[in-house]
Amino acid sequence: MSASRDRCPACSHRLITTRFDTTFRLPDRSERLCFGIPGGLCEDCSQLYIDPDLIEMLDLGEGRCVFAIESDLVVQEQAWSSAD
Repeated sequence: MSASRDRCPACSHRLITTRFDTTFRLPDRSERLCFGIPGGLCEDCSQLYIDPDLIEMLDLGEGRCVFAIESDLVVQEQAWSSAD
């Protein structure tokens, strides 16, 4: 996420910038899982913001994100860091 995207476009609150494991539902009702996607989450709006260029590159432009959770890799990295 760029520095200009550290705030929610809808409410201007700070975004939590991390990596997410996501599920996108496509127009044909199929679903595509994506792991470790960088993005920003607004705690107030519960909106996930992902770089539009990344969405295009992953061919998800017609999809809708229906589920996102912080990536296990991020959680594991934080656990290892706090153990040091």
